[in-house]
Amino acid sequence: MWIEKKLGDLCDVKGGKRLPKGGEFSNKGYPYIRARDIRDGRVTFDHPVYIDEKTRAKLKRYKVKKDDICITIVGINIGDVGIIPAFLDDANLTENAAKLTNYKNTFPPFLNYYLQTQNVWELMQLIASGAAQGKLGLYKIQQVPVPVPDLSVQMKIAAILSAYDELIEINQRRIALLEKMAEEIYREWFVRMRFPGHEKVKIIKGVPEDWKLVKLESAFKFTGGGTPTKEVNRYWDGGDVNWFTPSDITGANGIFLERSGEQCTEEGFNSSSAKMFPAYSVMLTSRATIGAVGINLTPACTNQGFITCIPNAQYPLPYLYHWIKLAKPHFELLSGGATFAELTKGTFKRLEILTPPEFIITEFMRIESPLFNSIENYLRANRKLIETRDMLLPRLISGKLSVEHLDIQFPPGMEEAISG
Repeated sequence: MWIEKKLGDLCDVKGGKRLPKGGEFSNKGYPYIRARDIRDGRVTFDHPVYIDEKTRAKLKRYKVKKDDICITIVGINIGDVGIIPAFLDDANLTENAAKLTNYKNTFPPFLNYYLQTQNVWELMQLIASGAAQGKLGLYKIQQVPVPVPDLSVQMKIAAILSAYDELIEINQRRIALLEKMAEEIYREWFVRMRFPGHEKVKIIKGVPEDWKLVKLESAFKFTGGGTPTKEVNRYWDGGDVNWFTPSDITGANGIFLERSGEQCTEEGFNSSSAKMFPAYSVMLTSRATIGAVGINLTPACTNQGFITCIPNAQYPLPYLYHWIKLAKPHFELLSGGATFAELTKGTFKRLEILTPPEFIITEFMRIESPLFNSIENYLRANRKLIETRDMLLPRLISGKLSVEHLDIQFPPGMEEAISG
């Protein structure tokens, strides 16, 4: 039987704490969780910050423990949730988030999944209030309704959804490993210059004999972007043209991007200065954020903050991608602008790219192409896993899809949570 309860009846809802006056972040010490670390049901800590012993002593009441659930309560990401992993047990929590702790007959992973549903997220947005910016008060979080089944049912629902998440995480680790391998091969051949047969090649002024430095304007095609006006709704409503912005690149989980955050219509695209480029081009952010790189998997366009490079036979995708990615520090040095940093196309086209002989590129592609193909395949597999999980989530969490009579085998990642 499912019984609706208030969130405050299932756990304690407590706030975090900002750094005290004079406190600063450091690159070592005690972990400090910020709102940016909380999203998609996880606390990732991919960009860690720490506090020292003195600062931590002043924040001793504002720590989290394993399986606490954090909810962002201020800013543009109000209502994002994430469960604390074991490695962040005893970390400190920002004032921009609340924590759920001390559960009462509630399985934390089940509650974490429930709080990720679209209905709950929309409710969080609705009840947030504030003059300057929205804020989700602790007392409002306590009033959020939660349909609660028996504890055994909670565990079964969480087990099904966790199985998908663990497969997704395994694939993400595979993708990260393949990306690292692919980049290391490029560095070995074209940065350290230990390419096949390098022992027999003479180096002249840092460049192997018979290799060339070619200006980019003569090496491959590249294009800029544009933005259809946001004041005309029909340029965006129901659009299916992928239109990438820098945040799509910086927020991506890997090198390939299947879909942009926003899509414009064909009419909107035609009304703008945006340029369509083919799939498997290299999108380079060239304004404000300089040097973020992504590869589109469908024909697409971008806003003005990009220089998009089109691979060709002499500069195939893996070679061009790695060269552009590793040239980021150089791009940043060449970027100027009164309002924001910008790498202009005029500056870009005058740069030179190292150009190996054809047989070197052919051998490099023989090794790199399978790695890039595997990365793409794992990405597509994850998309299907995510789609299936997201389809199951509201049906399981509402009880519409019954699990009471199912014999569920718990995934490895849940065994410790159940035993605890």
